[in-house]
Parts: sequence; C-alpha cells; structure tokens
Amino acid sequence: MIDEPQNNDETSEEGAATGKTPDQFPETPVTKGPGKTPQEVPETPVTEGPGETPDQFPETPVTEGPGEIPPEVSLDASEPEEPKAEKKKDVIPGADLEPIAVEPEERPLSAEERARREAEEEERRAREAALAGESDEEEQAASRAPAKMEGDSRYLATGKRKNAIARVTLLPGSGAFLVNGRPIEEFFPRPLHQTTARQPLATTGYEGSVDVRVRVHGGGISGQAGAVRHGIARALTEVDPELRGELKRRGFLTRDARAKERRKAGLKKARKRPQFSKR
Repeated sequence: MIDEPQNNDETSEEGAATGKTPDQFPETPVTKGPGKTPQEVPETPVTEGPGETPDQFPETPVTEGPGEIPPEVSLDASEPEEPKAEKKKDVIPGADLEPIAVEPEERPLSAEERARREAEEEERRAREAALAGESDEEEQAASRAPAKMEGDSRYLATGKRKNAIARVTLLPGSGAFLVNGRPIEEFFPRPLHQTTARQPLATTGYEGSVDVRVRVHGGGISGQAGAVRHGIARALTEVDPELRGELKRRGFLTRDARAKERRKAGLKKARKRPQFSKR
C-alpha cells in the first residue's frame, strides 16, 4: 500500500480561493513578533573568503571540456614567437668616457727648499763620483805591480790604536802573516779583525809578495787590529813612497786618537751622573 502525501490545509484553502498553485506565491519575510511589519533586509554580497570581495579574484577562463584549449590560444606553429625584450642593465652615465689627466699646479718653492734640494743633488752626485773613483783606483792599485824588494831587506814601523802598540816588520816572502809568533787566523779569530789588519796589503797589492811579522801588546782585540793596520801602512810607505798618497787618502796613515773618555770624580762614568734628589 502506497502512502499518499498529505496536503497542507491552509495552502489548499488559499489556492482554492485565489486559484493559484503553491509555487506561484511570493516569499513572505517572517516577522519577529505579532503586529510588526516586515523590515527590508539589505542584500549582502557573498564573498569567497573572510574579508574578501569577489572583485579581488582574477577571472579564470572556463574551458569547454577536458583536454580542450581556450579559443584565444592559436595552434599555428608557423608564426614565430616575438623575442622578449632584454632587460637593460644599469649603466653608469659617462662610464665610457676617457678621464682627462689634470696636472697639479706646482707651488713655488721657497728659497730654503730650493737650497736644500740643490744641496741634496750635489751630495748625491759627489757620492756617485766618489764610488766610481774608488772602484777605478782599486782596480789600478791591484793591477799595478808591487815594487821589488831585495832578499835581505827589512822594513820596520810602529802602529798605535787606543792603548795597543804594534811593531811591524816586512820581509820579502810569499805572504805569511804572523802575530806574536802565531798565524793571524789564530790570533784574530774574527774575520772583521783579520780584514782590518790586511787592508793596507790588499789595497796596494802586496798581500802575496811580502811576509809580515808583528809584535803587539796592550789594549784589546779591536785596538790591536787597528794598531797592526797602522804599522803595516807605515812600513809600506818605506817600501814604496808613491803609496803614501793613496794610503793617506784612505786614512790608514792617520793615528786614530779616539779612546774611551776617562771617569770624572763625583760621576759614575765619564758623563753619567747619579740621580738627583730634591728632598
């Protein structure tokens, strides 16, 4: 048995009175209480999300079906695609220009500065000339043959430096060098002192043609080496008087009078004073 749907009595009565079906009646707003008129309800736009309006969403083209392409897209592959415009890099204005060299203006030199520059130039030129002259003279002295000495000749001289006294004897020989009966390498272990003692012989070219015998006492090692050099230079002037100018110019014939200054009474050293106390 099939249940038939029950019709509303009020609807059927209104339809019978007016002659209209239920679908033809307009919607009537419901009031909150008896005797109140229905208020107009403003239409509220439907938003897609909280706080968003429909205008904020871009329109999405609707395709006709799955796998179909919108009519705006063309399938003609023969048309070449337009090349995209390359983005221009930031170019510094004027980077391709060549810089102009501006020479700084030289300020006028004062008289003192001009004199100082001239003195420096003269000193430099004199130094260069002296170095060139020394090298030439050394080559000439080395190339010059030493004077011949007789077989039994002896040349004696005395050299001094500080408190050291050296008595030098030059003999014809092959270059032997004895100091107080010992070889120079043993008596002067340091190469500096050996070079100092041999300087006059190396300068004049007599280093391998004479034998040197020295007796030295007093002073220290440095003073004794200076005394030996002084005595050998004096003895060489006896062998060859023409060597005097060259040895004098180099300072080998000058008695070096520099010595330690004596201590004074009331002082700790030659000039060092005790600390002063005011109170």
